[in-house]
Amino acid sequence: MVLGVGSIAGFRNESEERIINIIMAKAKLTMDELLAASEESAKRAVVGETVTGKVLSIRKHEILIDLGARGVGMVPRREVSFARNLNVGDEVTASVIETEMGDGSILLSLRKAAKEKGWDEIQARLDGAEVIEVTPFDANRGGLLAEYEGIRGFLPVSQLSAEHYPRVGSADKDEILQRLNSLVGKPMKVRILDANRKDNKLIFSEKEAVKDGLAERFAELHVGDVVKGVVTGVVDFGAFVNVDGVEGLIHISEISWERVNNPADYVKVGETVEAKIIAIDKERLSLSMKQLTEDPWLSEVEGLKRGDEVEGTITRITPFGAFVQISPAVEALVHVSELGNGNDVDPEKVFTLNERKKFKILDVDKDGRKISLTIVK
Repeated sequence: MVLGVGSIAGFRNESEERIINIIMAKAKLTMDELLAASEESAKRAVVGETVTGKVLSIRKHEILIDLGARGVGMVPRREVSFARNLNVGDEVTASVIETEMGDGSILLSLRKAAKEKGWDEIQARLDGAEVIEVTPFDANRGGLLAEYEGIRGFLPVSQLSAEHYPRVGSADKDEILQRLNSLVGKPMKVRILDANRKDNKLIFSEKEAVKDGLAERFAELHVGDVVKGVVTGVVDFGAFVNVDGVEGLIHISEISWERVNNPADYVKVGETVEAKIIAIDKERLSLSMKQLTEDPWLSEVEGLKRGDEVEGTITRITPFGAFVQISPAVEALVHVSELGNGNDVDPEKVFTLNERKKFKILDVDKDGRKISLTIVK
């Protein structure tokens, strides 16, 4: 049996009649469908409940949602811009804010429902330890801001991968921020490290997202391998290098066979370098550039012997003596005991940094890579 609009006159209240009028305006109903709608209407909406309906109309100040037998929902003006991509007939999910307004409609929020749905998605991704993609939209000195499923989150600097971690000499905050800003707008693979719906807290980690791949990469690397990488940071004690996602460190002592005072004189950020793996730990490679070349120390000391006179430059002064550069790769020591009066002489009163003097070789220890000198009097 098919009923027309006039058949609903006996329904129990104006709100119910309004519901049926909306439904009947779209299509005729069978008696069974009409009775089902009547029964459903008895289930009143509850504040905080999530409901589903279809867009009836989109106006300048409101959006009307057909909630079936429950009535008509109204999305207020403040959320119209949030729903700007909606069209009449689209199915939407909303949260109930108020069960009955003055006109009998139900006050809804699309934004709140989207947020709740977003948190549900986030919790599922956290529970599954899934890798997701986010695109940072802003940066500060502490890290990057990104959004996932409509929820804003934070990616701390400490959770960036070796590829993106801002290795900056002297911890220059302005340069760190500049490096972080260069990542804004670039998609990144991350895992959710922490999520707290109540506190509205969402933390991402890029390190966790690449961890599995790093384990596989580490398994492929061995001490003695020669690898290529891009310099990601230059600091006082050496240079950091990204080797296919694995972080490596070239210590200042492994940059060159000659004495290195400033690593920045030898490598630059963004430069591709070749190095030898000399050690591997759980998170980092120890690399050496100098071990890719022959040790010039061996050739430069070949002709030196006890009693030879040499000229050199004072490079360091310590309480136990002074170091002297006698060739580009060879540094020798004048022990404090060679300055007279036992060990009571202050080397700083005898030598001046960068001054050149003549010395006599006391001993050449090729195995220990040591040369001892005394002052030529």
